[in-house]
Amino acid sequence: MLENVDLSKKLSNKKFRKENRALSKRMTALQQSIKEQGIPVLIVFEGWSAAGKGTYISKILHSLDPRGYNVYTFSKISEEIAMRPYLWNSWIKTPAKGRMAIFDRSWHRALLPESLDKRSLREEEILGFYDDVNAFERQLTQDGTLVIKLFLHISQNEQKERFDNLLDNPETEWRVDLTDIQQNYNYNKYLEYFGDMLRQSNSENSAWKIIEANDMNYATVKILKTIADKIEERIDAKSKAAIDAQAICADTNDVAITSANSPQTSILDTVDLSKALSKKDYQEQLVYYQDKLSRLGYKLYAKRRAVVIAYEGWDAAGKGGNIRRLTEYLDPRGYEVVPISAPTNTELSQHYLWRFWKSMPKDGHFSIFDRSWYGRVMVERIEGFCTEDEWKRAYNEINEMELNLHNHGAILFKFWLHIDKDEQLKRFNNRQSDPLKQHKITDEDWRNRERWNEYETAVNEMLYHTSTDYAPWTIVESNDKMYARIRTLKLVSDTLEQELL
Repeated sequence: MLENVDLSKKLSNKKFRKENRALSKRMTALQQSIKEQGIPVLIVFEGWSAAGKGTYISKILHSLDPRGYNVYTFSKISEEIAMRPYLWNSWIKTPAKGRMAIFDRSWHRALLPESLDKRSLREEEILGFYDDVNAFERQLTQDGTLVIKLFLHISQNEQKERFDNLLDNPETEWRVDLTDIQQNYNYNKYLEYFGDMLRQSNSENSAWKIIEANDMNYATVKILKTIADKIEERIDAKSKAAIDAQAICADTNDVAITSANSPQTSILDTVDLSKALSKKDYQEQLVYYQDKLSRLGYKLYAKRRAVVIAYEGWDAAGKGGNIRRLTEYLDPRGYEVVPISAPTNTELSQHYLWRFWKSMPKDGHFSIFDRSWYGRVMVERIEGFCTEDEWKRAYNEINEMELNLHNHGAILFKFWLHIDKDEQLKRFNNRQSDPLKQHKITDEDWRNRERWNEYETAVNEMLYHTSTDYAPWTIVESNDKMYARIRTLKLVSDTLEQELL
């Protein structure tokens, strides 16, 4: 892919000045357009050491309003980043609607020869690396982010000459380290790696653009033109899509929620909700499993494994009480409970998974979600907060996110706390009549109850489409709160005991 690139291309100073002025004006206008239309733009710079990534980023920014972009540098992997799922650091830096993010290097660098030599990725991560990367890019582009990937290509001789010039100047010699020298010495080895990286992570919606960067004038113009053309194409496509959507809406009425390849039988109907515990058995087992989980929490930290627990369930199913018993004897420095409610304006400006990625745990820690990313295929689906295409697409997106967590070594638990309709009504009435619990019941809870059948359909499809070997669902029989608490405590502690042998 790189072997046949013509690196002799050049541009005269006179022609460069003319084209650069025109492109700079174009970029200024386009930045305003993406802000007005709410288009997030992610520009990725990759390439050889000394290819000029920092210089070209500066040239792009000359014509842009600094309030509308962020620049991030991805170089050495810090301990904080290494203790997270690999794509976490990229997810949390993705641009909001109407903004630009510019990455100096990116998520593609994990498989560089020096990274592999240092074992910055576990073996299981390496095996699924490109699957995770391609899923990440596809999720961004399908959600509306314009991803522009630029690879700066220079020859071995050009790279060596630039290194020599930097080393000859006391003020710049610090910019060249042993890894850079080794890259030039092993140029062909890196050429093979980069070629493979470009092939494996190239797609129609996030294709690589190779920039011949031996000549700075030529490269600058090509970079600016590529970015401007891509942004204009996206603006035109968005305008056309808006016109098409208006035409469709004019010809149709509201459409009822349709099935997403529903399971043949109701999964929830097979659950035995009569399971219960005596108070004596509950107290004995509660002490035993809480103590066991407390000890395993310290072992988890020592082994540097992360735990992600997602709680879902009917309103009043007992999620809060269940979480409280689960965490009661855990070291509070080792876990975080993440309550999920309606997204804020900041969160709505991002991909819907962004706010969950931000809260994923470091290795050795727990993140416990009181409601989770599954809201996409339940409340957002039922209430019409996303399109049918978006919630159907979410099944695969969620499975891919959980696979990425699993590949990193995280241990995942997903609990659906299940009660029947009569038990829910009983608990609603108890909350309504108890002054200390009235804050727990809202008009929205009653409205959701009226749509029980729709939610039941959505839950069955969610369980069917997103229960995987690496992240299975556990349906917790919760008509009896004591039984439900012990069920989750036992499963978490027993599973961790096996995982941490």
